[in-house]
Amino acid sequence: MKPGQAKLIEAFQGKKICVVGDIIADVYIFGRPYRLSREAPVVVVKHEEEQVFPGSAGNTINNLLALGAHVFPLGFIGNDGAGERLLDFFSHFDTIEMGGFIRHDGETITKTRILAGDTHTSKQQVIRIDRDNAEPPTKSMRNLLLKKLQEVGPFMDAFIVSDYGHGAVDGSVIDYMRNAAKKTTVVGDARYRLKEFKGFTLITPNESEAYQLCSMDFDHDIEEVGRKILKIMDVTALLITRGNKGMSLFLKDGTVNHIPISGKDDVTDVTGAGDTACAAVTLALASGADFLTATRVANYAAGVVVMKRGTATLTQEELKMAMDTYGTSRKRAR
Repeated sequence: MKPGQAKLIEAFQGKKICVVGDIIADVYIFGRPYRLSREAPVVVVKHEEEQVFPGSAGNTINNLLALGAHVFPLGFIGNDGAGERLLDFFSHFDTIEMGGFIRHDGETITKTRILAGDTHTSKQQVIRIDRDNAEPPTKSMRNLLLKKLQEVGPFMDAFIVSDYGHGAVDGSVIDYMRNAAKKTTVVGDARYRLKEFKGFTLITPNESEAYQLCSMDFDHDIEEVGRKILKIMDVTALLITRGNKGMSLFLKDGTVNHIPISGKDDVTDVTGAGDTACAAVTLALASGADFLTATRVANYAAGVVVMKRGTATLTQEELKMAMDTYGTSRKRAR
């Protein structure tokens, strides 16, 4: 690793990043199949353990914390058991502002994954059960979130908007971020409404989201897609994550870079890899990196977490090791 790269990663430490978005609970139930049910032609899985991790915007927050950032989260969490477990998870960090978690009377949004397998084998996901709070945030809750955003905003090194369509991100938040992008880095990651993020610094859709954003089918080349998005979105840069094809970076000046996948091709689990990439690219930009360098850092980070099972994070040391291992072995971006 070049000395400058190591200094860049170390500069992550203490960077103030505000994350506004939909925080969910990723619940993993692990078990061992041991007989067929008498009630239906299904396998009975004997419960072994259960783990809860932050998902969606919560996963972005968790990745930022693991990489050394000081995080200011803004989002809604229910007054239920899943919400309590999320708060307990985050309370163990000294570098997070817990006051940004706004409680509500509904249920915390959860994604419960049941994984089954024998004791000495890799467990496979059998089914996922989603629990979505149908009640949108009230006006008073949204006003409180905006007030907190306005209070912390002037002190931030960068912002991330992590919108999964559950109501934490509304028009007032987007307007604030569009104005903030005139002075600092604002990165947008949205599942359904990226078109509203015009004027942000950077947006990070995956490949299918990119094609949907510009209303083009998969017969079109990715470069055609990227250039069209830049025209309609008025962003400084566009980063499309492309799974085992790596990432493609499009800049406002017309430059295009395709970065091959980092690490091994035999991916273990892609859950949350986009959140990791978003966290890493934001931290790199906030630490002074240019867009291409920041994208390469995000690519290395994603390459680490996809080799881990479940909603995973990585440390600065793991990121440095990945850059050492794969930085010279892969062909350069073009």
